[in-house]
Amino acid sequence: MKRRDLISHLSQHGCRLVREGGEHSIWENPANNARTSIPRHREISDFTAVRICKQLGIPAPF
Repeated sequence: MKRRDLISHLSQHGCRLVREGGEHSIWENPANNARTSIPRHREISDFTAVRICKQLGIPAPF
């Protein structure tokens, strides 16, 4: 999955960017105060995308 598609999916579900790290971006779901890191790669594996969504408490992007 493309990183920009995952970022768009997160934004549509109310998540927001907290800060940029060295190799990751930190995103937060304000509804439940869950945070996770998103690797800064062009392609993110489907497994990783599903885990990120699960950690933030939003539905998977598929």
